[in-house]
Amino acid sequence: MTTSTITITSADGGEFEAYLSVPESGKGPGLVLLQEIFGINAYMRDMADYFAEEGYTVIVPDLFWRLQPGLDLGYGEQDFQTAFGYYQKFDVDQSIKDVQDTINHLKTLPQQVGKVGTLGYCLGGKLAFLTAARTDIDCAISYYGVGIDEHLDEVDHITCPMAMHFAELDQFAPATAVKAISEACAGNSALEIYQYPGVNHAFATPERDSYHKPSAQIAYTRSISLLRREMGPLYDLSQLWDTHCLHEFATRDVDATMATMVAQPYVNHIPTMTGGVGHNHLKRFYKYHFVDANPEDTNLIPISRTIGTDRIVDELLFCFTHTCEIDWMLPGIAPTGKRVEIPLVAIVCFRGDKLYHEHIYWDQASVLVQIGKLDPQGLPVAGIETAHKLLDENLPSNTLMSNSWPSSANKPL
Repeated sequence: MTTSTITITSADGGEFEAYLSVPESGKGPGLVLLQEIFGINAYMRDMADYFAEEGYTVIVPDLFWRLQPGLDLGYGEQDFQTAFGYYQKFDVDQSIKDVQDTINHLKTLPQQVGKVGTLGYCLGGKLAFLTAARTDIDCAISYYGVGIDEHLDEVDHITCPMAMHFAELDQFAPATAVKAISEACAGNSALEIYQYPGVNHAFATPERDSYHKPSAQIAYTRSISLLRREMGPLYDLSQLWDTHCLHEFATRDVDATMATMVAQPYVNHIPTMTGGVGHNHLKRFYKYHFVDANPEDTNLIPISRTIGTDRIVDELLFCFTHTCEIDWMLPGIAPTGKRVEIPLVAIVCFRGDKLYHEHIYWDQASVLVQIGKLDPQGLPVAGIETAHKLLDENLPSNTLMSNSWPSSANKPL
């Protein structure tokens, strides 16, 4: 993406700056990103860049410009006290007018096409709610919005689709407030409310102690789902994944493989913890330990494919003859010449039209059985039978339960 700082003129004649991040394509639907109380800091810029990778033209207005232009704070105690001091003086109603000015300016940019949405965190979460109620925004997303319960009389004014994410243990948006918000929004079909158990305020911010990656990832997927559904852009994830696999296993072209991925991707083969994090680390892995480290007869047999908003789940059979050392699957094991057929699941996450990361799963015990490195006798593991059973569900089940399975044969159902 490309980034810049631009100047916006307010309706009352003032000027304030905004961070602009534009997707690689040069244009996309608009997204107004609304700040926490810490200003346009590194986290807000990073998120703007992430959403630009998703295909959006993202603008982050400096909403504290009337108090302290250019505020850029971290998350230490001193910075928190500074930010909270500005927050106590903050004019919420005026800020929504500034957001409207931002929306108006964004719509004049050639990089913005189609609809415009808004997404905010903490203070920005409340502002996203009020923007949905008071402007003609096309959709809105709120992360742990603080003080939304003080504006429940505006719920009926929201007609655009909106998602709200709350943390169960949030002391700034407590359970009583979330309950009141949920009850007030129950009759508005445009609103989706999600609560994340066992996590605290700012669970989506990696730089903060409250960060909870699983909840952040689920919330991000839900947010992207709403944005894609309401504004696009839509991508053919199936074709993108097929092209990636073509370069990995057919053309064996490392540069072409990397070109299908974001600037800083990662791959994790779960059973062996092989892969790479970041462009250079992953390219090294692909070039010297993966693309040319697969047997010539390697074959991927598709079984099923589930396509979501931002990811694909591929179920397949991975078949090969162990004629070379396979660093990523059997590191340190000399070729055995044995045939291996193993069920494999790939969970592939995308950011826009590029692969972001891959989580690859298979039964390593079954692989070791098939190459003769693990004796299955007395162990609850199977060899190539797992592949055969995947292809033919009528093959016997429960063969590893040789002691317990017969005991239930005559028991009542």
